[in-house]
Amino acid sequence: METEETQMFTWGDASAFTPEQNEKLERAQQIVGHRFEQPALLLSAITHPSAVEGKPVKFSYERLEFLGDSVLGALVAMEAFHRYPDLDEGGLTRIKVALVAGTSLAKVAEQLGFADVIVFGSSETGTGRRGLHSALENVYEAVVAALYLDAGLDVAQRFVAATLLGHMSLDMAKEPENPKSVLQEKLQEDGITPTYKLIETQGPPHDRTFVTQVYAGLQALARGVGRTKKESESQAAEKALRSIEAADTELKKAERARRKAEKSQAKKAAREARRVEKDA
Repeated sequence: METEETQMFTWGDASAFTPEQNEKLERAQQIVGHRFEQPALLLSAITHPSAVEGKPVKFSYERLEFLGDSVLGALVAMEAFHRYPDLDEGGLTRIKVALVAGTSLAKVAEQLGFADVIVFGSSETGTGRRGLHSALENVYEAVVAALYLDAGLDVAQRFVAATLLGHMSLDMAKEPENPKSVLQEKLQEDGITPTYKLIETQGPPHDRTFVTQVYAGLQALARGVGRTKKESESQAAEKALRSIEAADTELKKAERARRKAEKSQAKKAAREARRVEKDA
């Protein structure tokens, strides 16, 4: 059923989509397991902002991501609430935060195959798609919103249950390690000690918000915001850890690709050597 909200995302007839859009849209529908009445919703959900530069924001996943974040949070909270009846609010919150964290969503989205269906613009593909990790997270949330708008909460819930809720565990309710300590241990492997600098204080004296930047040497890693200096430092450390983890993942992929290429080249050289020996 077409609503005023879905009309906002309509790009026109599917016949107006490019071959790449149609191909990726079809694959995305297979991954999601839902045939969209409004395919433009799903196309928006898998479209990186770089692919629609100069067009309204509704044509990429940015607005859908905003809605999907809230829908996903509610679905995860409800599942945790019913699954663990003896947990207090703190434990339930930690489970929710762990499950909807960017790293968690990006990992699930990659496993589903979303990396191959995201529509990137030339400005992003030219950089080797360095923003793939955050794009995967955003696309997952946007897809949840697209399902919700196209078919209702039950369909969105079934997708989340099939792809994400299986990763929920009681261990997520445990008190997490202090991100500042974890970051320090991580950086000290390379002989670096992180430093924190308060760069901005916002709001009136009775309602302060603190903004802190964490550095590795002279390199700024991440910025955190909190109601206290300690909270802003913790947020900065947590964001820095996520960035480092994402960079490590990309490096590992590059290393695997390099080893594969070297192995292929070695096999090719061996075949050529055997051919030369045989001809001789």
